[in-house]
Amino acid sequence: MAKSDEKRRFFGEESDLQETVVAINRSSKVVKGGRRFSFSALTVVGDRSGRVGVGYGKANEVPPAVEKSIGEAKRNLIRMALKGDTIPHAVTGRFGASRVFMRPAGPGTGVIAGGGVRAVCQMVGIRNILTKSLGSNNPINLVKAAMDGLMRLKEAREVARLRGVPLDELIGPEFARPKAVTEAPVAEAPAPEAPAADTASPETPAPESAQSEEQAT
Repeated sequence: MAKSDEKRRFFGEESDLQETVVAINRSSKVVKGGRRFSFSALTVVGDRSGRVGVGYGKANEVPPAVEKSIGEAKRNLIRMALKGDTIPHAVTGRFGASRVFMRPAGPGTGVIAGGGVRAVCQMVGIRNILTKSLGSNNPINLVKAAMDGLMRLKEAREVARLRGVPLDELIGPEFARPKAVTEAPVAEAPAPEAPAADTASPETPAPESAQSEEQAT
């Protein structure tokens, strides 16, 4: 019964989740009969809307290792505090000898990241971000460092609540309240000018006496 509930939770209610395999490693163990191989898989699962999880699984074959890692990632889903399609502020995540610096970016920047950090950003739903990996480039450490950085993100309202200060005092009144849109007064169109009167005087007809004199000559 427990297995059926688990399958229904993974494949029914969580059908909107997507997964990506970050790394697959092979290790060998020397035994009396020869070498025995085992595989490990690192997987990132998310819904591209703020939830993401990381899983790590081991097995004697690749498919079972991937399935185990996906199951663990779905059990470790965490909702992150995002701001639109980027992060609200700059943050540095740490795990082991790896550090990942993440900074918000404007629209059109894209996901400037590589390897496991890029997979984490894409699965959580980030579309514009700048990242820089420092220290060890081990994929497991980088993925967990990226998760650590995302879990450190906090919205302004949450920070104000934790500090016990008003939101206006924390970020300023001009950012706390939406600015009222004031419509500019519409300038009245100038009245059309009256057509200028024709100042040219019409030709005056010649007097009758002058006309008769001309006819006589």
